[in-house]
This record gives sequence, structure tokens and C-alpha cells, in this order.
Amino acid sequence: MVFASSPGYASSSDDWKPNFLPKALRNDTAGQPSSWFSKPLFISKQGSPTPLTNQSSNGTREVQLDNEENRKPGEQAPPPQTKGHTGAIPSEESSAEDDSPWHLAVKRMVAMSDGIAKFDLGSKITDTIIPSWFKLIPVFLNKLQDELSMAPGSLAEEIWWEAHDPEINPEILWDASVRMSNDLCGEEKDFLRKRRARTTKALARYLDVPERDVHPDDVPTIAICGSGGGLRALVAGTSSYLSAQEDGLFDCTTYTAGVSGSCWLQTLFYSSMAQQSHEKLIQHLKHRLGVHIAFPPAALGLLSSAPTNKHLLSGLVEKLRGVPEADFGLVDVYGVLLAARLLVPKGDLNVDDYDLKISNQRRYTDEGQYPLPIYTAVRHEIPKEDQFDGSRAEMREKARKEAWFQWFEWTPYEFFCEELEAGIPTWAVGRKFENGRNLWRENGLALPELRVPLMMGIWGSAFCATLSHYYKEVRPVLTGLAGFAGLDHLIAEREDDMVKVHPIDPAVIPNFAFGMKDRLPATCPKDFHEVTHLQLMDAGMSNNLPIYPLLRPGRDVDVLIAFDASADVRQDNWIRVADGYARKRGIKGWPLGAGWPSSEATKEQTVEALETAQETSPEEAEQVVAKIEESDAKHDNQSQKAQQPQSPETGLGYCTVWVGTTEEHRTTADPAPSKSTEPDRQPTTTSSASAGLTLIYFPLLANPSVPGVDPQKSDFLSTWNFVYTPEEVDKVVALARANFDEGKERTRRTVRAVWERKRDRRVRRERVEKEERRRRRVRRGVVLGRKGVGDHGDQFS
Repeated sequence: MVFASSPGYASSSDDWKPNFLPKALRNDTAGQPSSWFSKPLFISKQGSPTPLTNQSSNGTREVQLDNEENRKPGEQAPPPQTKGHTGAIPSEESSAEDDSPWHLAVKRMVAMSDGIAKFDLGSKITDTIIPSWFKLIPVFLNKLQDELSMAPGSLAEEIWWEAHDPEINPEILWDASVRMSNDLCGEEKDFLRKRRARTTKALARYLDVPERDVHPDDVPTIAICGSGGGLRALVAGTSSYLSAQEDGLFDCTTYTAGVSGSCWLQTLFYSSMAQQSHEKLIQHLKHRLGVHIAFPPAALGLLSSAPTNKHLLSGLVEKLRGVPEADFGLVDVYGVLLAARLLVPKGDLNVDDYDLKISNQRRYTDEGQYPLPIYTAVRHEIPKEDQFDGSRAEMREKARKEAWFQWFEWTPYEFFCEELEAGIPTWAVGRKFENGRNLWRENGLALPELRVPLMMGIWGSAFCATLSHYYKEVRPVLTGLAGFAGLDHLIAEREDDMVKVHPIDPAVIPNFAFGMKDRLPATCPKDFHEVTHLQLMDAGMSNNLPIYPLLRPGRDVDVLIAFDASADVRQDNWIRVADGYARKRGIKGWPLGAGWPSSEATKEQTVEALETAQETSPEEAEQVVAKIEESDAKHDNQSQKAQQPQSPETGLGYCTVWVGTTEEHRTTADPAPSKSTEPDRQPTTTSSASAGLTLIYFPLLANPSVPGVDPQKSDFLSTWNFVYTPEEVDKVVALARANFDEGKERTRRTVRAVWERKRDRRVRRERVEKEERRRRRVRRGVVLGRKGVGDHGDQFS
């Protein structure tokens, strides 16, 4: 396995020891391995593996064996294998320990079990209104309580033991540092080089041209992104990706990116269950989605029975035991329940722990075999009003304007925030950092990488939305009620307050940039330097399409294909939201004005787009608004005049292509409009010299060829539906397939046009360079070969 060569990363599996190990575990001055490699861990009475350290004569730390036990190397007792303990909460030794999230979680489980056991309305009434499985809950909870009690032989003790085993979790020995740069990490650059060799061959097959005619420099960088939308996005996105795979397009792709349900899609695709086959993934979903994720018998059965219990609970145990100050909340439980449905194969037995770490997915990308997956989440930055000067109203207005979402991304290589211009290795997510370096725990080790189940909860935590988002969800249902107008007006007046309140707390992970105030960009919010943990949530709170990471410098995406399965693709208009981000980042080539056509464009809409998109700074946003306010109205009117036929109901068809232009730039007074290409002819705008990024948009719309399925009307397609029958999965798959078929040939023509444009640019560039080399030779007197040969100063030379 190869890691980046920057500080905190090992360059190869053969030379990692001097750089990766904590001082206690590195070779001693004599060049001999540390005692870590010859002496085992000591298991304390609390069930925590703790290598004891002493200071050696040469000043280095050495791992020592507990002298009380007088054990020799290799003679320590293994973890107990029996499960015959009487699980109970460990004796209360200190009030501090009793208040830890771990003990509070176990206590809540006990209280829940006792409450259900005492529930009695009389046998006849209970049997009538209470389902039979309800009576089994105390049994499951008691068993789960026993396994999480940390008593000798319990599952939690076994998990905690293995969390300290370098053979199972090698990253606990690796030293990590924060990488400060806007550039891509070394591993991703290596991936791009290797992936290009594969996409070159794939493009020749996709366009049906001889491979010798495709120069690697001409191959477009294609990215596919999927939207949020819960299980609807997961099922529909899988079908869309399968259609692209069958058509040969997926093999030409360099990146995939996801939000919410599309992140789950990527997780499953790079798992042992799907085996990098979208067709197998669909079959997996048909087997697993017929039961609600929170159905107690199914969920508790998997959480309390081997081998799935250890598979699902390992991340939770490691987080609660390893980071005592971290909050344990609903998102963590949600993630475990999601994993119980999605990360367990049919039969519940063939689970693979290798699926539980995002960094392990690099085995599918290190040689460029498959596209690099990008996972997303956001942090809601809400400044305190007392940080500003002025009246109460002025402070509130300034705080509202400075509230925005910070985007964070995961790849198998790095966890990164573009706004911070900082990132850490993905295998280091979950451990504490300070001043740019990871903090070793008392036993000289780090925690294992944060497990996938907990991150699945973060990626899909749409319920952590603000009150404002909640109201937007239920508002359509309330419109027919008496007195709605007054209620709506009252709530609109409190909008500034509602956008700051999250009724359900987001999940937290350690802040890897803590203590780096002097090294982070000046635009970093003040509050960020004071928090030890990051509250992360569903990126759909900011934009339900993961466009921003794909516009990051260095990725150089030429063609972006967006499969949008959002709840209301037209009303939300997520593509238009990205305009503000592109303007502030100074991104050339983004098709400004793309998205669903609107009937009017006002200053307020422009401001909202700028504030909703990720911002460099709020002050800068206000400056940009003043420059583009007048041009936006003209620009949007031009965008509405799309050259393709529009559906009378939606305004856009099943496949729409927009082409940006490189003529636009950050301070322009009149940005050049993006162009929507005609559906049935070669997209000449795509091949023009000034063409920029090409956006191909596939919204999930009702299709006459699939009757009875309408994303806007079918109840089972709600974002909040967590049960899909096999028949419903087939219906969604059919709809997404039908929509892709409507635009697949148009997509092929577009990709061909981009390839030809890049080829023509390269040929022109090479001609210019060749002519420049000839002129330099002439200036040096080199005409017929070696300087001076045939150079006689007459007309025959």
C-alpha cells in the first residue's frame, strides 16, 4: 500500500517505521525494534489495553509489560472467549466516568428495557393493540446491554481490544499531520495519471473510434454526480449509474461524487456486496430494503447476534470509548441502523470488516481501476450576534449574512476542506489533532479510522436540518388549511431565527484544524478556532448536488453529468445555486445561468444564490453582488431562451446540456451567457474555442414509458420513505433507465464534441510550438542541420 510522501504520510509499506510510529514505538538507538514488537499489551481492569511506558536511559519511551503479572513476551492471556457473564453496568468508580457518553448510553438502554418490560395495559388490551414483536424488545435490549457492558468476555471488550491491535488496525501506529495546501494530495495525482490510461481506451470504445486515434491529452475528464434524496436517490442513482455503465460511459468517468443517498450508493458500490457492479447492487437493494431500518426485531436482531453485531457496533464502541467528550446522539444511532440494512448482505452472515473503512476503498482506485468516489458533508457556521457592533437589529442582520455552510469532502485518500485549505489522511479521521499534528493517546496509540456506519449517518442526516428547512418540507401540506396565510406570514417574519436553529444536533468528529489559527486562511470564521469538534451534517442542506468538490482546482472536470433525484428538482434548482460559488471562486467555464428557467430574476434571488453557495467570505459576497446585480437580469433572460424544446409541464426535458464559456471572469460587468445545446444535432457550442465546462443534466421526471411512477406524486418515492418492496425498486430502476435512454445518444454526441475540441486545441498548440521551434533554429542559424552547415550567406543557403 502506498501513501503520500508529505509529512505525516508514509512513502511505502517498507519504509514507514521511522516516520509513522510514535516515539514509543520507533527503533531504539541501537537500531533494534522497540519493545512494542516483542511485548504485548496489558489489559487493565477496566478492559482497556494499555501498554505501560517507562523512560529509558537514552530518553526515549519504551513500552513495558506490567510487572505485577510477571508475564513473558507472548504469554499474556487472550481476551476471554466465553459469553456466560451476567452483563450489567460496571461498578461506578468515579462520577466523571459515570457521566461519559458511554455510560450514559448504556444507562439509557437499561431504562428503555425496564420501561418496556413494565408496560402493561392488561393482557387482552395489550395483545390487541401491541404487536407481538414489542414483547421481544426487552430481550434484545438486555442482550445488547450485556454485550456493551465492557464486562469480561463482552462484545464491547473484544472490540476495544482489537481497536488496539496493529495487525487489525495498522493505522493506529501511523503518525498524521495536517496538509496545508489547495493542491490535490499526492495519491490523487497518482490516481489521475493511472486512470487516464484506462479512460483513453474506454473513450475509444464509447465513441467507436480506433484507439490509436485517441491521444491521452485529448481525453475529457468526466465526472458523474448523484443527488441527495434518501433511498429514492440511492435506488434511482444506482439505476442511472448502471445505465451509464452498460452504455460504456461509466468506464470513461474519472470522478463520482455524492450527497446523502448517493454517498450510500458509492459506499455500497465499493463494497464486497456489490463487487463494483451496479447490477449486483440493485439485487442487493431488492433483498434489503423491504424492511424499515428502524423495525425493532430486524435491527435489534442484527445488533445482538454474531457476526453482524461486531460488524455494526465496532465504530460506535471505538468512538464512545476513545473520545469520551464526543456527543452520542441520534445521528450515530441512525448510522448504525442504516448500516444494519445496507451493509449486511442477504443471509446476514458474509459480512466483511474491510467494508467499514473509506480508506480501504483505495484498493479499487490505486491503479485507476474505477472512478474516485467523493463523499460530502457540511458544517453550518452560525456566528454569534455579540461578535458584531451596532444595534440589536444590525447585529442580527450581520450574523444572518455571515451564516453559511462549509463543505468537507472524503476520498479514499484524504478528508479535506477547500475553505480551510487543509486536509488529513482519511485513515486519520476520528483521532484528535492539535497544532497540525495528531495527539497520541496515553497508551502511545491512535484510534482506528472512523467507521463507515457512523459516516453514513452523517452523510444522510437530512433530519438535522434547520427549522426553516423543516417548514419548507411541510409547507405544501399546510397550504389548504384555514388560516394558513396568517401562519405563513408569522413564520416568514421569524425566518432569520429559524435558519439558525437545528432541532436535532448534528454528529461530531474531532476538529483536525484545532489550534491552527495562525496557519488557516484569514477568511476562516472566528468560532472555528474555538471548537474541538466539528458538527457535520447532510450536504443537501447547502446544495443537493455535489457540484462544488468537482469544481476544485486540479480536478479540471470537462464534462459534469448530474443525475438529480431531489424531491422537487424544479423548485430547488440546485444547479442555479452553484452560480454563486463559481463567481466567488473565480471559476472560468462554469455555465452561469444553467438550471430550471425562472419567470423573473430579481436582486433578492441573486443575493440568495450567493449566500446559499459556499462563500469565501460574507463581505466579499456583498462586493460581488454590486458588480453582477445589473448583469444578472440580462444574463438570466438569455438563459431562458434555451434552444431545445421545453416540456410545458417542467420547462426542461429528460436531458439538457449547457456549455459554459472561458470568456467569463470574476470582475466582468457582463458575464457571457451559457448556452443550452439543441438535442438533435451536433453541439457546436461545445466544440467552440471558448467553450468551458459542459454540464449534462438528467432530472428524475415522470416518463410515459413507465406508467404509474411519478416522483412528484408516488408516495413511496418520498425522501422519508425507508421501505421499498422489490416491485417498487424495479419501478424506480425502470424510470431512471427510461430517462437515461432519452438522452444517452445526446450525451455521446456531447462527449465526442468535447473530445474533438480538446484534440483540435492540442493540434493547434503543437503546430504553434513546432513553428516557434523552427523560428528559434532560424535565429540561431540552424537551417539545414548543424549550425554553419550550408550557411554561406547567399540566397542558396
